[in-house]
Amino acid sequence: MPERILNAATNMSELTTAKVNEIQNVTKTAKMLAMNALIEASRAGEAGRGFAVVANEVTNISQKITSIANELQELFVDEAAELRKTAQIVRGSRLSDLALYVIELIDRNLYERSCDVRWWATDSAVVQGCDANADDATRKFACKRLGVILDSYTVYLDLWVADKNGRVIANGRPDRYGAIGTDVSGKEWFRQAMATRNGGEYAVADIENNEALGGKSVATYATAVRAGGEEDGEIVGAMGIFFDWEEQAELVVNSINLPPEERERTTIMIVDRDCKIIASSDRMMRLGEYMALRHNKEKKGAYLLEDETIVAHALTPGYETYAGLGWRGVIVQKPASSIAAIRTQANNVRRSEDLFQRQRIAV
Repeated sequence: MPERILNAATNMSELTTAKVNEIQNVTKTAKMLAMNALIEASRAGEAGRGFAVVANEVTNISQKITSIANELQELFVDEAAELRKTAQIVRGSRLSDLALYVIELIDRNLYERSCDVRWWATDSAVVQGCDANADDATRKFACKRLGVILDSYTVYLDLWVADKNGRVIANGRPDRYGAIGTDVSGKEWFRQAMATRNGGEYAVADIENNEALGGKSVATYATAVRAGGEEDGEIVGAMGIFFDWEEQAELVVNSINLPPEERERTTIMIVDRDCKIIASSDRMMRLGEYMALRHNKEKKGAYLLEDETIVAHALTPGYETYAGLGWRGVIVQKPASSIAAIRTQANNVRRSEDLFQRQRIAV
């Protein structure tokens, strides 16, 4: 609907300008005729005096028509501008609502990740694998158990369990990722997991590329493994789960159902608390770059750039016990006119190429 209003305002403004120009052209012609009539009347002397009066009246009427046409044009320009402004407000509100929907989808998804890690850290196979006296068979069973979990939860690249010294003793995909024996004691997720006060707490790291997982982009959630799987049990290790951020985030930013005429000129993104782009529907957009987002700490809003591109954004509201990480959903939508210009340019290039090929064939 906002696009229709914008198009109507643009069409109204263009049509008004065209029609006013036509009126002005007609009045110019009338003025010229009146001027010629005055010249002829002066040559005719006394006999042409009455005709001169008519010519002057035609000139006066032409000037009045021109004045009315100019006033009408100014009126329509102002009304069209007000209509465009209203449409932009409606458009901004709609897109900021969609931006909120995007970040809410991510929040709900990541809330489940925070639940998963706290649940799986109490699994008996995981707890027993972290025991300092656990043998190889016990730890192999822990790997098998993690593998069974991964078969059902395909959104993860891998699940790791480390002892309290930070040495990985089990992972769900040992044939794909040789994580066992890796020292993770210096990793932020491990340190934060070991610092949790009870089984209800968890740690979450910023989106990063994990070299041990093929360099893929992951969201890491972690918590402590406690003796007996008890909420207040002694810490015997830590569990880290690696959410396949790259694939899952792409599904989310591409899940928004937009009309075809909007889809090609709209980019849907997720940015972190520092406005670094961590997901984008536009594959040409470089992940990891920072966006100059003007949000002024608003929870939700939208603004226009000079070329009438609209930027809408919404802050993560969190979900259930998941407070969110200060991320924002962002939608950037270019005006329809810019896409039309790009298409025209592309068509011109194609026509030039076709003409060049025909000329080559003719030669």
